[in-house]
Amino acid sequence: MFPDFINALPGLDIPFPADVVQARAVGSLEGLVVFFTFLQDMDLPAHAHGAQWGTVIAGEIELTIGEDTAIHRPGDSYTIPAGMIHSARIKAGTRVIDVFEEAQRYNLIR
Repeated sequence: MFPDFINALPGLDIPFPADVVQARAVGSLEGLVVFFTFLQDMDLPAHAHGAQWGTVIAGEIELTIGEDTAIHRPGDSYTIPAGMIHSARIKAGTRVIDVFEEAQRYNLIR
């Protein structure tokens, strides 16, 4: 689990059920830092948006960026260029920190 002070951060208005994924975030005018916890296995459909960087804290993600697929485990990081189509298969128990260049990627819930 993330520490209590991270779990106390604002939530996000994300298009996924709360029993599948939980998110806490810190936002600024320049970007959005999101702490994701996946409670169930999840298939993230192919999509694109602004640039994103992430690192796996626990668990495992099979991430497809463009034509390349790789397994990411704790300590692994990834970069998704702006506009690049990507998708993922995420295992239950996975925790990641993602940084989005789009400050308004998701709305904070206070």
